[in-house]
Amino acid sequence: MLSGRGTTTLLRFLVRRDRIRTPVFGSLLILITCMTTVALANLYNSSDSRQTMAETMVNPAMTAMLGKGYGLENYTIGAMMAHQMLLFTVIAMAIMNILLVARHTRADEEEGRVELIRSLPSGRLANLYATLILAFLTNMVIAILTGLGLYALGIESMNLEGSLLYGAALGAAGFFFATVTSIFAQLSENARGTIGLSFTLLGISYLIRAVGDVSNDALSMVSPLGWILGSEVYVTNKWWPIVITLTFSVLLMIVSCVLYSKRDLGAGLLPTKPGKRNASASLLSPFGLSIRLQRTGLISWAVGMFILGASYGSVLGDLDSFFVENEMFQQLLNPENGHSLTEQFLTMMMSVLAMVSTIPALMSVNKLVGEERKGRVELLLSKKVSRNRLLGSALVLSTIVSFIMLSLTALGLWTAGNLSMENGMDFWNVYSAAIVYLPAVLLIVGFGILIIGLLPRVTIAGWIYLMFSFFVVYLGGLLEFPEWLSGISPFGQIPELLVEKRNYLPVFIVTVLAGLCVVVGFVGYNKRDIQA
Repeated sequence: MLSGRGTTTLLRFLVRRDRIRTPVFGSLLILITCMTTVALANLYNSSDSRQTMAETMVNPAMTAMLGKGYGLENYTIGAMMAHQMLLFTVIAMAIMNILLVARHTRADEEEGRVELIRSLPSGRLANLYATLILAFLTNMVIAILTGLGLYALGIESMNLEGSLLYGAALGAAGFFFATVTSIFAQLSENARGTIGLSFTLLGISYLIRAVGDVSNDALSMVSPLGWILGSEVYVTNKWWPIVITLTFSVLLMIVSCVLYSKRDLGAGLLPTKPGKRNASASLLSPFGLSIRLQRTGLISWAVGMFILGASYGSVLGDLDSFFVENEMFQQLLNPENGHSLTEQFLTMMMSVLAMVSTIPALMSVNKLVGEERKGRVELLLSKKVSRNRLLGSALVLSTIVSFIMLSLTALGLWTAGNLSMENGMDFWNVYSAAIVYLPAVLLIVGFGILIIGLLPRVTIAGWIYLMFSFFVVYLGGLLEFPEWLSGISPFGQIPELLVEKRNYLPVFIVTVLAGLCVVVGFVGYNKRDIQA
């Protein structure tokens, strides 16, 4: 193994670079986890109310979304919290680690920082060692603080072992995806490919886990997310899934170091096809160039959104029969609105899928800031390309991406749903219920344009707004948030067409707000300096 000389110095440097980003993310994750736990304890303070909630969890749709429920026969606050929050917090940790490792490995290599470091008295593997150590320490600190924070709440069913296991599950899953990303950083020749491959694996892991939890428990164990949920936090408190996850992480870390020692700096191990001698006509415009740079990631997202929609649609048949056979659901169903519980679940899925569809659209528009920071936008603007045309190309592409992602989600949901249900759904009802969220997606994109035009250094604000939207819309009903809070999110303003009357005034208002954000963003972009 090659030298890791200078690892300690590089580690201090990486800690300083992430001194704001990582603590803020960790603090928010811990705060949201503890707030959700307190809210659940206040809302479901009797065993009868918890068992009623447990009944609503025993159906294929919720199993696919949240994971297999454990302890449903005695649904304590601990079991409820782990069932409804563990998977989503694990995914959040995975995303943080993917971005952290990609940023400090392949992205730094692209920008020449690693070459500069290697020119100094430092070992060849020092940068990779420092990145993985930083990832491990970050996950360990978040794991310990999360566990101690949950135990400090003093809830009877949340003992010290279960709380520490919850934190350990977050840390182990996060470090696993950190090591996975470090391998993809050796295979791909750029940060875009590294992140794309890592997110693809995360999405595949979620889908395999969802299908396995619904139909085949053995299949769930193929997914690292299935391992983590198998720890049965606050129920039986199994530690072996954590040990397995960490063992695989160590093996992946060793493989990553070996691969890094065998490749050339700036190159990837996956073979790349040589480009054409002359550029095609599509590359002669900013719009065509944007598509070319993002086409692999966008195609992956398109396939993933169709599969995600289909995965939820595939359980609708079982969901419908479950409602018919379960007397408690018949009592819980409010007949005055004239809609089935299946339709009500569909509306919730639509809002969640719409927010997931926003991710590639926001990534697409933020790509412009990434190119600006690398000095490439300045080169484009030195040619016969105006700022309006450049920003407009990014806006048009993100709008098209938003429409395609929502459409593919609806198509996948309708196709799989009709195959699984005796009485099929009308395509236009499902499609309109999904596409009505397009203005909400465009408002998030418009907010991203606004940030690019006025405050390009804080593009993270767009992601924070999207995370806030998911939190208040998805968990708002469960935690009984005030209605005005969900109204801050554009997704909370969109009518749920399957169960509500067609009121398009909120849709129009959201569209106007999106347009205003875009206009202000364009004005700011034309007035500010381009920052390299």
